[in-house]
Formats: sequence, structure tokens, C-alpha cells
Amino acid sequence: MRIISGRWRGRAIIAPPGQATRPTSDRAREAIFSMLTSRLGSFEGLDVLDVFAGTGALGLEALSRGAGRACFIDNDAAAVRAIKANLAGMNYPGDVRQSPVSSLGTSVRAHHVVFLDPPYESGFADPVLAHLHAKGWIAPAALISVETSAKEELALDWEVLVDRRFGKARVRLLRAPD
Repeated sequence: MRIISGRWRGRAIIAPPGQATRPTSDRAREAIFSMLTSRLGSFEGLDVLDVFAGTGALGLEALSRGAGRACFIDNDAAAVRAIKANLAGMNYPGDVRQSPVSSLGTSVRAHHVVFLDPPYESGFADPVLAHLHAKGWIAPAALISVETSAKEELALDWEVLVDRRFGKARVRLLRAPD
């Protein structure tokens, strides 16, 4: 797996060993960034949040494309080590946290773009988004990419801008409430 575009284009991304992490496919990642770029124009200076970050590929891609800051959250120690190694390889001092999302308190800053890729069939997407929004992690009208299994539904009544399937995956681009 590699960074698709930007200043780190072509750089390899380290994945944690084993099957605990399921990286977003290159095809889906390209589509996510195409959807976001068409709405944002640029990632310049944006704060990005990568939740259930795994390898950190989505947050790293946003940083490569000019995002100002990125926060990576994952509960798995091997994933956190991989994210830190990827950031070190890019010579970037990212904010990496090993924590269950439900344990996160109030954020000191809201994020403009959020990537949420919970384990498939976990039902985590809705409660995690509600928690992050209530705790100030998500900026008003932020764009949120949610990847779930193709058959999972979302119950939140947030605006759905795009809903696409990529094999076993389903990616929705949401707009957070104001």
C-alpha cells in the first residue's frame, strides 16, 4: 500500500502484522479522496481526524495533500505502532492516540474532515459519530467518510452526500450538522 497523491506520493505505508487491521482498498481510497476534493477544493490547512485508523493511510493521504494537522485514533497497540512508524517515515510528528473511542473526552479542537472505518458488522459507526460530535471532535458542517460493510446501514439523520459500494465495502460521505 502506498500514498496516492501529494508531497509523499508513492511512499510505502507500513501495516501492522496479522489480520486485525483491514486497510481501505486503493480503489476506495482514491474514490474517497476524489469525493472530498470535489467538495473541498483543497485540504490546505484542514484538521483531519482518522478514527479506527489502522495503518493511518487515510489521515496520511490527507496530510500528503496539504492538511494542516491530523489526529489518529486506534485501540490496537500494533496499529498505533504502525501509524507512528508511518509518520516517522514521513518525518511528521502526528497526534496518535491509543484509546477506545468511547473513552475520548472533550476535544480541544474540532476537525474539518473525519475518516471513520470501524470493524465491519460492529454497529459502531452511529454511536461513535454521535459521541465524537457531542464531545466536539467534529466541526459543524464537517465532511465525514464512513466505511462499513456493504450491508450495514446508518441510523443517524445526517446529510448523506454520496453512498457507494466497493465490493464488500460501502463508503458514505456525510455532512455533519451545523
